[in-house]
Amino acid sequence: MGLFTIKNNKLDRVKQTIFKLEKDIQKLTEENLQTIFNLQFVKHEFPLNNLRIDTLAYDDENSCFVIIEYKRDQNFSVIDQGYAYLSLMLNNKADFILEYNENCGKNLKKDKVDWSQSRVIFISPTFSKYQQQAINFKDLPIELWEVSNYENGLVQYTKLKSPETSESIRKISKKSEVVEKVSEEVKVYTEEDFLDGCPEEIKELYYELKSKILSLSNTIEVIPRKLYIAFKSQSNFVDVRPQKKQIKVWLNLNKGQLDDPKQIAKLMLKDSGEKQGHWGNGDYEIYLSTGEELSYLLTLIKQSYEKNS
Repeated sequence: MGLFTIKNNKLDRVKQTIFKLEKDIQKLTEENLQTIFNLQFVKHEFPLNNLRIDTLAYDDENSCFVIIEYKRDQNFSVIDQGYAYLSLMLNNKADFILEYNENCGKNLKKDKVDWSQSRVIFISPTFSKYQQQAINFKDLPIELWEVSNYENGLVQYTKLKSPETSESIRKISKKSEVVEKVSEEVKVYTEEDFLDGCPEEIKELYYELKSKILSLSNTIEVIPRKLYIAFKSQSNFVDVRPQKKQIKVWLNLNKGQLDDPKQIAKLMLKDSGEKQGHWGNGDYEIYLSTGEELSYLLTLIKQSYEKNS
């Protein structure tokens, strides 16, 4: 599908242009990491043990490092290279901590990093069918993003989604010692990880809630993390965690931003104004236990969606 502009109720096709150099994609991405991926820039061109990481970033939400690589060559293996970089990180954790502390002016300690959430992002104008098929695993800590450049200063980043699959990367890990070792430490979570052990009524309630949230837009992503399942537009707008008797829901809104006439949302702030310990983003927590509450809850979720889109 093409990209168009409207002039006098007529559509004019916006022509796609080509990035001349891989460095152009890298420079554009590094200068806009927060906007594109909600990541903090750490280091440009980080060499270590005969490998070079194009961009090192840090994910504050999940307390983990993210490695970003830029590719124009369609012949490389995303599995082999992705796991090589993850192995490099896990075997040299102190070096990554040092780079963060020196470049970000903060004192990050190794035990504060959730290494199990580490991931690699590959960015390219296009990926081959072979490369796209290579990410068809439910627990692969690798993302493929295509970047398109258009005239009039338009740029689009698109995450390639793998089809729904139950196949694990561990199926092929026996063939690769690197994949096997990385898979022991890096964990990619699924919705099933949260729903296992929940009664059927909670599972049904979760899927009904999920359906209503996704009905807000066809661009919403469902991203299971270590502590919750995130629903993301431009950023997370609602996080949920199914439990045995209820579903915890967190709205990514600050104090005073939520219109809640029924006052079902709990404000997760201490008297001092500091945020109390809870897993999701934002200042508001809600307990969902029956389907009767869904319609009203969705009115609250819409407020967070509009604020974070």
